[in-house]
Amino acid sequence: MAPPQKPKTTDAARRGGDTAAIIGVAAVAVCAIALIASLVAGGAVTAQVIPGLPDPGSLTRWGLPLARNLTALTGALTVGLLLLAAVLLPSERGRLGASATGYVRAASWTALAWAAAAAARLVFELSNILGRVPSDVVGNELTSYAGQIAEGRALMAVVLIATAIALFARTVTSAAGTMGLLAAAVAALVPPALTGHAAASGNHELAVTGLALHLVAISVWVGGLAAVTYHGLVRSGGDAAEAVRRFSAVALWAYTGVAVSGVASALSRLYSLDQLVSTPYGLILMLKVVLFAVLGVLGWRHRRSTVPRIAEEGGRALFARLAGVELVIMGAVMGLATTLSRTAPPAPDVSEVDAATAILGFPIPPPMSLQSLLTLWRPDLFFILVIAALGGLYAAGVVRLRRRGDGWPVVRTVFWFAGLLTMVAVMLSGFATYAMVLFSTHMLQHMITSMLIPILLVLGAPVTLALRALKPARRRGDRGPREWLNAFLQSRFSKVVTHPAVATALFVLGPYAVYFTPIFPALMSDHMGHLLMNVHFLLTGFLFYWTIIGIDPGPRKLPYLLRFVLLLVTMGMHAFFGITIMMQSEPLAMEYYGQFDIPWSEDVAGDQYQGGGFAWAVGEIPTLLVTVMMMRQWSQDEERTERRRERHSRRDGSDDADLDAYNAYLQELERRSRNGG
Repeated sequence: MAPPQKPKTTDAARRGGDTAAIIGVAAVAVCAIALIASLVAGGAVTAQVIPGLPDPGSLTRWGLPLARNLTALTGALTVGLLLLAAVLLPSERGRLGASATGYVRAASWTALAWAAAAAARLVFELSNILGRVPSDVVGNELTSYAGQIAEGRALMAVVLIATAIALFARTVTSAAGTMGLLAAAVAALVPPALTGHAAASGNHELAVTGLALHLVAISVWVGGLAAVTYHGLVRSGGDAAEAVRRFSAVALWAYTGVAVSGVASALSRLYSLDQLVSTPYGLILMLKVVLFAVLGVLGWRHRRSTVPRIAEEGGRALFARLAGVELVIMGAVMGLATTLSRTAPPAPDVSEVDAATAILGFPIPPPMSLQSLLTLWRPDLFFILVIAALGGLYAAGVVRLRRRGDGWPVVRTVFWFAGLLTMVAVMLSGFATYAMVLFSTHMLQHMITSMLIPILLVLGAPVTLALRALKPARRRGDRGPREWLNAFLQSRFSKVVTHPAVATALFVLGPYAVYFTPIFPALMSDHMGHLLMNVHFLLTGFLFYWTIIGIDPGPRKLPYLLRFVLLLVTMGMHAFFGITIMMQSEPLAMEYYGQFDIPWSEDVAGDQYQGGGFAWAVGEIPTLLVTVMMMRQWSQDEERTERRRERHSRRDGSDDADLDAYNAYLQELERRSRNGG
């Protein structure tokens, strides 16, 4: 006879499945109602058709927002399922369990639906742009749009990445592979944020980064909650409580990201407070803020009362009810978000915009002075978040070590925060403003970003601090943050990129590949391209100096003589790079710099010559600092080697006869020298 618990478990799973289905249908219904109501109220689908002007038709007016909403929902579900399998559910020595493997297979289907929704959106977007019905744009025009226009390339990237996820998710069984699919899914959320209202906004630093962060945070939050709720209702077991506990921490970060990105997006699109109540865009945004506050209250209740009781049967039921309400409200929020993308934001109250403001998002600054450097700050949201996260996490790690009685060298903390303060000075202050219009200032920013900031950050030993401060996973064989960090350090990718040949090539050849090709003006002309360029310089510099002076544990330890050789070769190549710029007969990147009329700096060639001089001379200071640090490390390493030899000799009761004889010979020579012999 079968155990009496088995029918009970089957009935509970069936009831849980029914409840999950009801919650899903309710969330989708509320999302559709909010979408339709806000589209009608905002005028996105009720615009008057003027005879004689192109009209895409009713199918596109309704199909485009629906395709955008489906793209967002299927993308969020894909991210949520992969997050549940890779991070929230326990693994066993890097292998997925049965439940986690099932969720990865489910993610392959949601990713396929994601690709189909993005493809439909591609057609509707082109139909809306050309003012023609969808059937008339399928063909060569659609191919050109997907391959040549920024909006089309972004959606095509989503289609390709989602399709790749759908294929690879059919075979992945490891936690690392699932984490790779999760990273790809998160990356696929970003391209649409680089076009549309955000790209056209005057404040690119807030708008583009804010929208990208918003899409990632809301997808992690909505998709993760949907996946965790389903797991708790249908497959509730010993790991349900652990999955909810882990998601609680992830949801807090996602909520913070949504809040920060929402404020940044509002600041970049609204030019006065009265536009919150006087424009359709502002009213929809206000309603979204109210629902977001309600979600915050529900999340707070989860953390305070539900999560500690989730292991109990009553606690799981309470979590299911609260999570269901939260998912329904999230559906309404996503419907409103889709409407916002179809609603034009208020136009700036200006009669005309000069060419520099249209390109940069700000007018040509006045002549450079100490006052302008201290006042013309650039609120670049990406670097604000990076600096705040790096500083906060490092401080939290030091505090955790202090509280448990462990020490951490003060000098390392000083180095770390000195690097962050230097990053603030060159990325957020007036210095960053002038770097957008003057080649010399840009080159100085590049040199500091790639050669000074990385040295200070490397000497802060962040990996060592993380390995000491992070706690091991609760369950043996599982992977928490500490185990993931260890796995990354020991991975094949880490071994390849930290190879001295690879790290040095990336650091040395990168500037030549950027500045002496058409890549440089293209990157400078686009906010995201400029951002990626700065990130590239920062990461390649960090990688190179982490390899030759890094305190952190790595895949390999280089001989100190090889480190000195690499440093000398690298500095020589950088000096030659600066001289090459100074010897250019034609100014670089005139496609970009030629667009600006700077009355107080008309000598473009002279400014470029000065920039080459910075590239040639600035490397001396980092070289001296690195040389001093390597000499000190070499000396300390020799001392540690000698102490180990002495301990080994005392433990074994044996001495190194050759070394002792050589030391005695040196002592005898010194005695004879003092005696005049």
